Order: sequence, then structure tokens, then C-alpha cells
Amino acid sequence: MKISKKIKISIVTILALFALFIINVIYNSWSLSPLAWSPPTIPKLDGVLTENELLSTTERIDLDGWFGPEDIAIDNQGNLYCGVHISKTDFTDGRVLKIDTSGKVSVFANSESWVTGMHFDSNQNLIAGDLERGLISIDQNGNIKTLASEDENGNKFLIPNDVDIANDGMIYFTNTSSKVNFSNKHIWKLLMEARPDGGLYSYNPKTKRVKTLIDGTYFGNGVAVSQNDDFILMVDLAKYRIRRYWLKGDKKGTTDIFLDNLTGFPNGISRSKDGSFWLGFSTKRDKSLDEIHPKPLVKKIVYGLPSFMQPKAVPYGMLMHLSSNGEIIKTYYDTTGEFVAEATSVEEHNGYLYLGGDVSGHIGKYKLEK
Repeated sequence: MKISKKIKISIVTILALFALFIINVIYNSWSLSPLAWSPPTIPKLDGVLTENELLSTTERIDLDGWFGPEDIAIDNQGNLYCGVHISKTDFTDGRVLKIDTSGKVSVFANSESWVTGMHFDSNQNLIAGDLERGLISIDQNGNIKTLASEDENGNKFLIPNDVDIANDGMIYFTNTSSKVNFSNKHIWKLLMEARPDGGLYSYNPKTKRVKTLIDGTYFGNGVAVSQNDDFILMVDLAKYRIRRYWLKGDKKGTTDIFLDNLTGFPNGISRSKDGSFWLGFSTKRDKSLDEIHPKPLVKKIVYGLPSFMQPKAVPYGMLMHLSSNGEIIKTYYDTTGEFVAEATSVEEHNGYLYLGGDVSGHIGKYKLEK
């Protein structure tokens, strides 16, 4: 039986497309240099970790079409501030928004890039991480000033992430990477490679000097200073843990683990007035991702696949209340992701928790029980 010309053309086209697909997978795979890492077994969700739907009462503060309130800062008048970008997938432009106590949204500063972590200093300057500039300060008129774009060794702050300020005015912040700029592809690369990058730093506003405290993090993210400036907490998102850097006492200058083997991808962390901490999560852990971490070759292959074939973060709201000693006091969930799809930051103010999100078009507002 003869094969028609049309069928021959179709077969050749399919083979050509398949060949291009394989070439593309191989090309992308070559760009990844992953390390083998064996994550601890995901803890069972029982006891204090038992799932609930407490976050289902969360309200929404709309951002007038902007997206990505990765972190939230609150001034001394109770107004909210957040950095945003223009769409769920486009991070090339940005503003810092102000949401006043009546809910009115306005542009506080035109950053023209995504501003992530932020915190007000004692003079009500907004200290923040800017994906284009590094560590910045924004005055009350919205004027932007770059404080630091690299560390003392010349390593660039390519993905400045979170910021907190101690009682003495010292600024502490993370930089997720000094090797790659921010993009969805590069974020996936950092997670899959599991290599140390970026760091935890201090910036002295008086001397204008940067000092590296932790050289190399695993997707270094949220930062929070303890109530008495005894230590700093830093989130290692890719290792599902929180590290502690001691500022005072016998352990000064050393690092240990504050909390390990978390049940999700920890993101932002903040301190409550009583000295406890709030920890927000991007999503829950993915068992399939944990299973390929010990296998560098498999990670290379998965990384080379088109984005639609790679693991995706599922909408899943989760946050934890932690004691100053690293004990989990209470866990809050929205397992449906309908009310809280992500909680990249958690800020407590006047009986409410304000929740951020990397791609959310709103800020979550959750009322705490008295």
C-alpha cells in the first residue's frame, strides 16, 4: 500500500517537531548545574500542623489592577504600602502603592521596577529591596535613593528580597542571588540547582557600609530581627527552613537552625509586638519535587522541559505563628486557595494580619481572634 504525499509530509513534520523538542530540552538542560540534595520527609499534618480553613474569612484589599504585593509595610499613621508589578507574568515595571486607612489606593513612588521587601525606619523613610537598584530608601515624598547595589566584595544585589530594621537603626536584608537577575526561569533555576547564592547582610546608615553576615543562602528570603536585637531570622526557602544569626551573647556572629523541615515553601517572616513571629508560605511542598532533588540528571531533564510540563505551585494558603524559641504556636490554612492563594508576607497591625502575594492582585486582611 502506497503512503500518500500528505501523510509523508505529516510524518516528516511530526518528526521534525519532535527533534526540535528534544534539542530544546537538551539545550535548556545544559544551562542547569544542580547539586544533589535529599530533603527530609514531609511532616505529617497532625497536631499543631493539622489542616483547617481558618483563612477562609480573609477579606481582600484590591490594588486597582496592579499585582504582586510581595511585602507590606505600615507607617505610623496606619497606612499600608506595597511594591507591585503590572501583571501576573510581567515583572518589568512597577510602583510602590499606598493604601490609606479608608482603602484609597494611590501611587506613592514610581520605581519602574518591582520593589519587594520593605520596612519603615525611625524617620519614616521606606527602606526596601528594588530589583533594579538594590537596597533603596524612599522618602515621604516618594523620592528614591539607592543605598547599596553590591556587597563589600563587589557581589551585585541582583534579587534583593526582604528587609528589617533593628532598634538601633541597623538595616538587615537578604539578596537571593548575585549570579542571575530576576525572572520566572531564573527563580526555577535557583530552586532546582540547590546551590548557595546571595546572602544576608547588614547596612549601617551612619557609615553607609555593607557587611556580609551569611555568605550563600538557599533562596534567601524573609528577614526578621528579634525583639531585643539578639538575633536575626532568615528564611532559606529552597531548604524549607529558617536560619538564625546571633547578634549578641556567647553565640554572637554564629549561625544555627531556628526551625527546620517546614511543610511548605517559607517566604516572608515578621515579628509581632510580643516578640513572636509570623511566617508566610508561598505554597505547600511538592512530593514529586522532593523526590527528584537527590537526582541531578533528572533535575536537568525536568528543567529542560517546556514550562507547561514542569511542576507548578498550587494555590494553597498557609501561615504559622511561631514563638521566639522556634516553636509552632498555631497554623492557619486555606487549603482551597480560594481566599488566600499564597502568603509571601504577614504583617500584624491593630488586630489584623495583612497578607502579601507575589502574583496576587490584592492584599489579604485577616482578623485575629482576641
